Amino acid sequence: MTRAARGARTGLRILIAVVCLSALGAGVIAAPAMWARWMAHGRIQTPARAPARDVAIIFGAEMYPSGRPSPYLRARLDLGAALVAEGRVKVLIVSGDNADAHHRETSNMKDYLVSVGVPAARIVEDPGGLDTYDTCVRARDVFGVTSALLVSQRYHLPRAVATCRAVGVDAVGVGDVTVRRSSRYWGWVRAARTGCQREDGVGSAHSSKPRCGGRTLRRRGDGTALLRHPLEER
Repeated sequence: MTRAARGARTGLRILIAVVCLSALGAGVIAAPAMWARWMAHGRIQTPARAPARDVAIIFGAEMYPSGRPSPYLRARLDLGAALVAEGRVKVLIVSGDNADAHHRETSNMKDYLVSVGVPAARIVEDPGGLDTYDTCVRARDVFGVTSALLVSQRYHLPRAVATCRAVGVDAVGVGDVTVRRSSRYWGWVRAARTGCQREDGVGSAHSSKPRCGGRTLRRRGDGTALLRHPLEER
């Protein structure tokens, strides 16, 4: 074999190796998102088709320093309020970071819901829902939730539903799309959130405990949680 032929064969092998490694890398990157979509398949509904559940979990989002929810968060809260008004859920868990640095997210979420007509007794704060995984695990371990509607923007729901199902919560997502029609940032936010896979990894359901603790709520006979904050329980 001539030197030129050997060089061509070596170059071909290198090219094949590069293509294979690129394909493998793309598969690794895409796998979490594919897993999330598979786990959430058939479990994301419009508000009109949402099944009745005792509990709906509203995931937190940006809260302004004034205590006013951002458009994304306000849309989630309005959707949760509508689910209560329509009798589809009995209890709303508002989950987020209630630290001062996050502008008392869950407290202000509750205040907003009360301002639009949701009885305060039907709202439970989860101040330790620092991310999607923490919210799902705390729903199970702190609040004793085994089945819930998940309220968020539609782009977030595959990840949220997959994570909650992976930790043992029978979850159905109810997605808001109203902000999509009114916000020029929708496409950017959707790309950023679906591209961030920290909480989407297949192993996340078996990772460490959530960063905030809490005590399990006692249960009523009908299966709904007593509506008192778990950290205030005596």
